[in-house]
Amino acid sequence: MNAQEAQLDYPFGDALPLAGSTLDVAPGVKWIRMGLPFALDHINLWLLRDALDGPQGKVRGWTVVDCCVSRDESKAQWEQIFSGELDGLPVLRVIVTHMHPDHIGLAHWLCERWKAPLWISATDYNTASLSIRGSTGFGGTNSADFFASHGLTNAGYLEQIRGRSNYYPGLVPAVPASFHRMMDGQVIAIGGRDWTCISGYGHAPEHIALSCADISLAPTVPAAPAPRGGAAGLGAARRPAGLLISGDMVLPRISTNISVYDVEPESNPLTLFLQSIDKFKALHPDTLVLPSHGKPFRGLHTRIDQLHAHHRDRLAEVMDACAASPCSAADILPVMFKRTLDLHQTTFAMGEAVAHLHTLWFDGKLRRLLGDDGVYRFQPV
Repeated sequence: MNAQEAQLDYPFGDALPLAGSTLDVAPGVKWIRMGLPFALDHINLWLLRDALDGPQGKVRGWTVVDCCVSRDESKAQWEQIFSGELDGLPVLRVIVTHMHPDHIGLAHWLCERWKAPLWISATDYNTASLSIRGSTGFGGTNSADFFASHGLTNAGYLEQIRGRSNYYPGLVPAVPASFHRMMDGQVIAIGGRDWTCISGYGHAPEHIALSCADISLAPTVPAAPAPRGGAAGLGAARRPAGLLISGDMVLPRISTNISVYDVEPESNPLTLFLQSIDKFKALHPDTLVLPSHGKPFRGLHTRIDQLHAHHRDRLAEVMDACAASPCSAADILPVMFKRTLDLHQTTFAMGEAVAHLHTLWFDGKLRRLLGDDGVYRFQPV
């Protein structure tokens, strides 16, 4: 546990759901953890007890939140969940927080398997629908040319990026033919409780988090001793004011990837992200956060402050580097990332470097110059 994590409260300690099983985190709320074939090796998925009106009256079952990437191992884990964790009840609907492959990859399979509708923002549904026809923003010639224009010169990496035209459809082979739109401020009744949609930008086109202020959603754990850092444990004397399914907008251990992509080459996603996470400050500070990666935690306001501080520090480092000499995004990689990066990590890191340069550019602190070599570099105004 690092110093920042010590400021957060992890009510379930080191407990994790076993593969193919669940862990109860609140009445009617189950936590699933599935493996991913990336450096970020897992995703958290959620089951919410639900009841919907059907032709013969109320139908009891479950709402699924997020799906994992499409691969046989994930389907096998889902089948274990279906047989052992649903109390013999069906999946009634599938909610997807955003269109990244680890969240929407198996939505088509789940929706077909259970004849259940997909709920997602319109922007992310349409972006996913376009992306399954090619790897726009995730690979191909346009992506390689974009990274080259920001200083990436590794010929092997650029060639692999050009050849990665099937990256997104390889993980998301299809999306459902129709969907229910989720929008900011919309209230969705799930299992007799109201969940409010909170839109977020910068990480995905229109990410939707879900907040429920029902204080009956106390976590199903006994009072815990105070963790390092001094935060009080959860117990009857201090119950969280509901839940936040935060998706990728607020993660406890890492900072969400914020990238500029070739499809929107002059975007300013970091500013959008920082503005978006401030919307969660309206929630109770004792809200139990259910993130897509990492472990459920309490300390939402503290974590938002940490994320602001993290990006403020990175922006200062970028500014100092550009003041020393004009920098491309590739020049910024060793400034922002102190470790060796593989190809997969490099593409995300390049997107993040451009995002930080663009924030300073849009704020009027840097200017952008296009060199004779076709590379963008930034220097102080």
